[in-house]
Amino acid sequence: MRDINPTSALKRTLCAGLTAVALGCLVAPSVLAQSYPNKAIKFVVPFSAGSATDNLGRIVAQAMSEAWGQPITIDNKAGANGILGAEAVKTAPADGYTFLVTTSTTQAANLHLYRKLPYDPVKDFTPIGKIGEVGFILMVNHDFPAKDMKEFVSYAKANPGKLAFGHGSSGSLVSAAMLNELAGLQTINVPYKSIPPALTDLLGGQIQFAFADTGNAVSQMNGGRLRGLGVTTRKRASKAPNVPPIGETVKDYNVSAWFGLMAPAGIPADVQRKATATLMAVLAKPEVREKIQAAGIDIDVEDSAALAKTIEAEIKKWGGWVKAAGITPE
Repeated sequence: MRDINPTSALKRTLCAGLTAVALGCLVAPSVLAQSYPNKAIKFVVPFSAGSATDNLGRIVAQAMSEAWGQPITIDNKAGANGILGAEAVKTAPADGYTFLVTTSTTQAANLHLYRKLPYDPVKDFTPIGKIGEVGFILMVNHDFPAKDMKEFVSYAKANPGKLAFGHGSSGSLVSAAMLNELAGLQTINVPYKSIPPALTDLLGGQIQFAFADTGNAVSQMNGGRLRGLGVTTRKRASKAPNVPPIGETVKDYNVSAWFGLMAPAGIPADVQRKATATLMAVLAKPEVREKIQAAGIDIDVEDSAALAKTIEAEIKKWGGWVKAAGITPE
């Protein structure tokens, strides 16, 4: 006879329902990844238009937009040394439609530059991938008395408290502060929302020097408007081979920054994998690599897992740099 026991029927119904739910949990992420992305995406850049982060973000956004067949818009949220942009992404929906074009400023240095951050650079974000690295060049006007780093150090020492420098990122701030610390200089700190407006004031004579990322620095040097005296990295930049490392004049000097792509914490694992795979694919394209290198950024690619380890190491490294530069957290 057919089993018509109500209890048995209820058990079968519950089992069927639970099985469907379980299968749904297994299938849903795959289906989501297959359909993702199906609408416009936003890249938040925590610095102003024209900055190295902005230039890189636009190159990567265009390449990933073409790969995905969906528009990617750039949202510049400059201010507070990248904190405003990072906080905006932290609080965005974790659905894979908002990303942070991040830097060592937002994900490492700020932890040591501020006593309290409104975000955790590790817990509040999901790594997608590392894109590249960049150094900074000490820039002065053409009429500045010093013509090389040795002369700059001598002139600054002879004029304590008279030279003002502009900075618009942790990299440019630490570059100047470390120079002050290691070379024994006394200069005036003038903060900006990003590096381009600092260079504008440098051209206008409101400040006497600034550290600019290689891309912005080289464009000013090629235009004949500013001179570069030294690069912050241990070796010469490929786009500025005639600019010697500051470390050749100031012992133990070395500063560099990096760029990557992050998402809010908690995005679906399949979406993270697809975003990482797409980023890796576009960064392997010769035409994309050429554009990035033309912007003065050295390509250094890492996937999401490798970037997570890099961020942990960078937090420690920037802590050492900030301490060596004698910077007191705000």
